[in-house]
Amino acid sequence: MGNIVVELYNETPKHRDNFVKLVKDGFYNGLLFHRVIANFMIQGGDPDSRNAEHKKRLGEGGPGYTIPAEIDYPLHWHKRGALAAAREGDDVNPERRSSGSQFYIVWGKVQSKAAMEAMKQSMYEATDGEFEVPDEIMESYETNGGTPHLDGEYTVFGEVVEGLKTVKAIQWVRTDKYDRPVKDVKILKAEIVE
Repeated sequence: MGNIVVELYNETPKHRDNFVKLVKDGFYNGLLFHRVIANFMIQGGDPDSRNAEHKKRLGEGGPGYTIPAEIDYPLHWHKRGALAAAREGDDVNPERRSSGSQFYIVWGKVQSKAAMEAMKQSMYEATDGEFEVPDEIMESYETNGGTPHLDGEYTVFGEVVEGLKTVKAIQWVRTDKYDRPVKDVKILKAEIVE
């Protein structure tokens, strides 16, 4: 559907190095964007998606390891185009360790000023006044969109620098009841661009 170029953050070295290794090993070639939710995100990196039968539910596969969380909010947040690591929920993963291979790219909605003010107040109260959402983040969500409810919960380790139109097109494809695209959306080839 097009090219997507991502820049990886140096502040999340374990995620950066793991992603680079998997790309160099050809791990992502031929995998699907197996979970797509309009106005939210597109997710890929499940090795079980390679040559998966149509209608098969995906999302449980990985390389056999997880990565320690490198959550660096508010330095990195779930703005539109953010690249983040998928993970199991807090109930089975209280350390918030990331999947060894599954990732998602945020699309998200443009947030209203009122919604962001409510989130800012909620965050302030939850931290007894220790933390206030920075104006830069507030403005980004109100202007460009994203998924602020995921901030501080998942490791954001990069961002799209080219190809947001491709992300937009993918997040609008028709999906089944498991959020899997009805027509496969495949990563043809992932490669390192210096």
